[in-house]
Amino acid sequence: MKVLVTGTSGLIGSMLVNSLSSRFEFSGLDAYRSDRAPDVPTVIADGSDYEAIAPAFEGVDGVVHLAANAPVETPWLDVLKNNISTTHNVYEAARQHNVKRVVFASSNHAVGNFEMDEPYSRIRVGDYEGLAPGEFPVIDNLVPIRPDSDYGVSKAFGEATGRYYHEHFGLEVACLRIGTVNPQNSPAGSVRSLATWLSHRDQAQLVSQCLTQPLGFEIFYGVSDNTWRFWDTDHAKNVIGYAPQDNAEDFR
Repeated sequence: MKVLVTGTSGLIGSMLVNSLSSRFEFSGLDAYRSDRAPDVPTVIADGSDYEAIAPAFEGVDGVVHLAANAPVETPWLDVLKNNISTTHNVYEAARQHNVKRVVFASSNHAVGNFEMDEPYSRIRVGDYEGLAPGEFPVIDNLVPIRPDSDYGVSKAFGEATGRYYHEHFGLEVACLRIGTVNPQNSPAGSVRSLATWLSHRDQAQLVSQCLTQPLGFEIFYGVSDNTWRFWDTDHAKNVIGYAPQDNAEDFR
């Protein structure tokens, strides 16, 4: 299966290519050349320029779209250019080149304002008094969009665009509301990460399942099997056979 990864020089992009190179034939699309990028054929182009990126989609079976400005604090003009315009171009290029499937790197920030509510507001700061794992409702793929930033809005846009391209053009789309992924590959830096961490191997397995299992349009949460997670994983387990292996609690 020939898979185009956008944002190959980023943390997740480079990790996925390195982890899954035995399963897929990868190519890349990136805004600039980087020593961190995996050694795969890569088109260097501005994602907001459709004509510049279109050649990268020729002969491709699937796309993993990761390219974006990732910080939640990203200014609106950068969000508009690098997250919204680029994402629309990726879907359109996939349609024009008869690509079968797009895996879109959405974000938990598309529904981030749920973390202002009980019990998530307490779990994210490590206040577990009166709570027990598995005994509170988790945030699933059916909740309404509640973005917490312009960045979150851009990810909600990507999900909505994916549904549009699925229902009107038959593109198969998986939107991954990714949690906390970091270079350390551990829930380092915050108590919240004990709930939201996604390990590198769980990330790779989730993407691999999204590329290979029967799919229409779906939203899945990218999170490991953390004891205190407040996002649903049952939907991904039931639909694509996601089987997370790691638990942030092992690092507490």
